[in-house]
Amino acid sequence: MGRLELRNVNKVYRVGTFGGDTLHAVKDVSFTAEPGQIVALIGESGSGKSTLGKMILRLTSITSGQILYDGQDVASLKGRQLKPYQAAVQGVFQDPFSSYNPIFKADRVFSMVKDSFYPHVPRSEWDDRLEAALLGVALDPDACLHKYPHQLSGGQLQRMLVARALLMEVSFLVADEIISMLDASTRVDVLNLLGDLKTRGLGVLFVTHDLSLGNYISDTAIILRKGRIVERGSTADVFDRPSHPYTQMLLESVPALHDARDPEHWREVAAARERGTCIYHQRYPEADAEAAAGDDNPIMAEIEPGHLVTCAHVDEGGGCGQAASGSAGQRRAT
Repeated sequence: MGRLELRNVNKVYRVGTFGGDTLHAVKDVSFTAEPGQIVALIGESGSGKSTLGKMILRLTSITSGQILYDGQDVASLKGRQLKPYQAAVQGVFQDPFSSYNPIFKADRVFSMVKDSFYPHVPRSEWDDRLEAALLGVALDPDACLHKYPHQLSGGQLQRMLVARALLMEVSFLVADEIISMLDASTRVDVLNLLGDLKTRGLGVLFVTHDLSLGNYISDTAIILRKGRIVERGSTADVFDRPSHPYTQMLLESVPALHDARDPEHWREVAAARERGTCIYHQRYPEADAEAAAGDDNPIMAEIEPGHLVTCAHVDEGGGCGQAASGSAGQRRAT
């Protein structure tokens, strides 16, 4: 099982007439996903979360930074060099129907895996592997193989894609909004399946805009806003004691979660708001000197062990909007 690490990853698109303008979709994103861990990447539409997933899967290139898998920078791999990484890191996407060609039977996705990665495996052995993979995601092979996509439900198709990843013995799965098109009962089944795969050592990046799902399934939560990470930490810390206004705003829209939060922390956050500051500046009143001096990298401070947050007043350029109060006390996430 592999360790995935992103270091200061950026993605800039050329937009406008003749590509004269730029869109900075992902800005200096860094985090680590360990084997047997589910990391929830949470943000609204346009926050850059799907772009991050595509860069990890090498479906789109990065502009700068590094994507490391077991210590190897995979962003520069090409051709045959990329094939072992593609076998170890796979993705499942929001619309399961878009992953299937409607004129072919659904099990063609498994035939393509065999032809591309396991051409020398005997057919009998492959059939045994396929049956085990389908049973591993609670699918009856007789009920789903040799059927066309329109004859299967969205949940069945999504599980078949997870089974495809299991057939390839993947170490890391990028799950991009994989249950947003499924009904409630099927959602729970797919979430529980991911939890079961986690216990087997699979690492998962769970991309979602739904906070309740991220809270339910993940070990680590990353809050993304306008391409930047504004808060990250253990799911319990981020959801029970959110410290960035954007995280607080998101959680305030989910009333069922309020009772689980730390009331003392929320009183501290409210007091900071009344003073026109933020929990970051309240804890580290001198931490913004470098940003005010022109540092365009977002500052993240560790407000408690493993729980990091940025300044609430950071501007579009990445600098702090508050007046600097000194140079001492500067802290960065490491």
